[in-house]
Amino acid sequence: MSGLEALYQELILDHAKKPRGFGLAEPGTRSATVHQRNPVCGDEITLRVDVDGERVTSVTWEGAGCSISQASASMLVALLREDGGDEGIPRADVDALIAGFREALRSRGKIPLDEETFADAAALSGVSKYTARVKCAMLAWVALEEGLRQA
Repeated sequence: MSGLEALYQELILDHAKKPRGFGLAEPGTRSATVHQRNPVCGDEITLRVDVDGERVTSVTWEGAGCSISQASASMLVALLREDGGDEGIPRADVDALIAGFREALRSRGKIPLDEETFADAAALSGVSKYTARVKCAMLAWVALEEGLRQA
C-alpha cells in the first residue's frame, strides 16, 4: 500500500469512528429528512437538510453500516461546514459537489476527486474501482440530493 493509500484509509477510518455531523438536528423552517438504504449491504442513512432561500444552512445525519458509507456521510457534512461557514453554502455549489462526486465515483478510477474541492472526501476516490462499494459511498450524497429536492 502506498503512503497516499494508507493516509486515505486512515481518513476513512477516522471519519467512520468519529463521525462529523452525526445526530439529527431539530428541523428548521425549511427542512427535509430523507432515509436512504443500500439493500445489498444493509447501509442506512437518515439525513436532514435545512435551507434558507438558496443556501444550505445545515446538514446532519444518523446511520449505520460499513465504514465507507459512514465515513462518506461524515466527510460530506465536514465539507459543507468547511465551505459554508455560518452562512451556509449556495445550493448551486452543493449540486455541483454532488455531481462531481457522482462522476468521479462512476469513473472506475479514471477521475480522482480533487482534494481542494472535496477535502477529506477525496480519500474515497479509490472506491470507484469497486463498483459494489460505490453505492456505499454515494448513499449520503444521494440522500442530500433528494433532501434538496424536497426542501
